[in-house]
Amino acid sequence: QVQLVESGGGLVQAGGSLRLSCAASGSIFSINTMGWYRQAPGKQRELVTAITSGGSTNYADSVKGRFTISRDNAKNTVFLQMNSLKPEDTAVYYCNADLLGTIVGDTRPTHMTRWGQGTQVTVSS
Repeated sequence: QVQLVESGGGLVQAGGSLRLSCAASGSIFSINTMGWYRQAPGKQRELVTAITSGGSTNYADSVKGRFTISRDNAKNTVFLQMNSLKPEDTAVYYCNADLLGTIVGDTRPTHMTRWGQGTQVTVSS
């Protein structure tokens, strides 16, 4: 079973930094795009940033110049470096991966999307 496990959230003052990590594990053939989404209370989940296996990235306008996404393909891990954090960055951050893996009872490569469990990021003013 393919799983994504996140780490690195927490409480930080405005202007501070945090680094999130997300590791994919299980029976994985390849991972295409990995990304980070966030969901603030009372709001819809939104895309923060994403990175392809080739290293192409895109960012939400609200985080450009402050957040940086990177990945270690050998370790199936994606990172999110968050600098100059603002109170409006407060949210639960979710890792997402688009990948080829196997499901229980079937050895054939299967296209799937997986989500992490979410990690809380709180920025105080």
